[in-house]
Amino acid sequence: MNTITIQDESAAGDILNEITLKFNEEYITVSELIKARIELEITRYENNVESYKNGLVTPSKLESKLNNKKTQSIDTEKQLYIALDAFNTNAFILIVDDQQVENVNQKVLVDKSTTVSFIKLTPLVGG
Repeated sequence: MNTITIQDESAAGDILNEITLKFNEEYITVSELIKARIELEITRYENNVESYKNGLVTPSKLESKLNNKKTQSIDTEKQLYIALDAFNTNAFILIVDDQQVENVNQKVLVDKSTTVSFIKLTPLVGG
């Protein structure tokens, strides 16, 4: 089993969050990396809503309300679509070993030495 550690960073370089993911493969695509992250975040969110913060997954108000009643789980595919759209529209950038990733099909080495950073970009106010 191979592991990779992901850090969420602010545009100023502050580390906001850190998670470790496990994969069977030595190489994965960026899309697979994002999907694995979302699946882990959904599990964390559903297990402890109050402690969840700083993730890619942002459940809709309806999903949050339904989860509080324990009647339905978060839609993984919907969250993946939102995250991939955010990646493609540069709402966040992904840096792997100090290189910006441009394509969801790009391969990433799953290794303890690989550094992965998600940097959420904040749009400027007023355009």
